[in-house]
Amino acid sequence: MAKQISRRNFIHQSAKAGLAVTAAAVTSNELFAGASVHTASFTGFDQTPLSYAYNALEPFIDALTMEIHYSKHAAAYATNLKDAAKAEGIDMSKPLEDVFGKISKYSGKLRNNGGGHYNHELFWKSMKKDGGGQPAGKLLSAINQSFNSFDAFKTQFSDAGKNRFGSGWAWLYVDKDRQLKIGSTPNQDNPLMDVSEIKGTPLLGLDVWEHAYYLKYQNKRADYINAWWNTVNWEFVQQRFDML
Repeated sequence: MAKQISRRNFIHQSAKAGLAVTAAAVTSNELFAGASVHTASFTGFDQTPLSYAYNALEPFIDALTMEIHYSKHAAAYATNLKDAAKAEGIDMSKPLEDVFGKISKYSGKLRNNGGGHYNHELFWKSMKKDGGGQPAGKLLSAINQSFNSFDAFKTQFSDAGKNRFGSGWAWLYVDKDRQLKIGSTPNQDNPLMDVSEIKGTPLLGLDVWEHAYYLKYQNKRADYINAWWNTVNWEFVQQRFDML
C-alpha cells in the first residue's frame, strides 16, 4: 500500500510540474540496453513549463541565465527533436525514453536533440527554490551504503562534473544491478542511450555546459557546481528512486 501511495503522489506531483507521466510501468529493456530497472515516469517530445520563476534559484543560478537556458537552448532542443522525429518516422505519442535504447540507429540530430531535450526536462525538475540539504529515507540510506557518506557522494558527483572535459553532464543513476552509480557523459548523451559508456536510469543530472553557468561564474565551473547543490530538489529525486 505504501508503494501505491508513493506512486500516486509521484504522478500527481509530476503532473503539476508538467511532466508527461504514464501510470503503466515498463521494463528498462524498453529504455536502455542491458538493464533491469523499472520506471513509470516518461518524457514527452514537447517542452514543459517551468514550475518556478526564472529568478527562483537566485543567488545560485541567476535569472538571466535561467531565461536564456530555458527559452533559447532547451526550447531549441525540443523544436529540433520534433523535426528529427518527424523526418525519421518516430512515433511521438510514445515516450522519448523508448528511442534511447536504439539511438545508434538514428541520426546525430535525433541523438543530440533528443538527449538535450530529455536531459533538460529532468534538470529543471531536479531543482527548486529553497532546495539543497540532503535526501531522506531509502535514498539517503542507499547513498550512504554506495558512497560511504552523503558528503563523499557530493564530492564524487561534483568531481564528475568538474572533470568532464568540454561540455556534458554529471549523473547519479541506477545501473542494471540496481546499484547507485556516478558518472558523466559528453555533449547531450545520457545513461539511457545505447551509445553511452555508462548505462542506467538517471535520478539526478547536472548540466555542465558553459551556457548553464557562464554569465554568473565565467570559467569557474567548480563554483557553479558548489552553488548548484543549494538548488537540488531532493524530494523529486527521492520520488524517482522510490519508483524503481
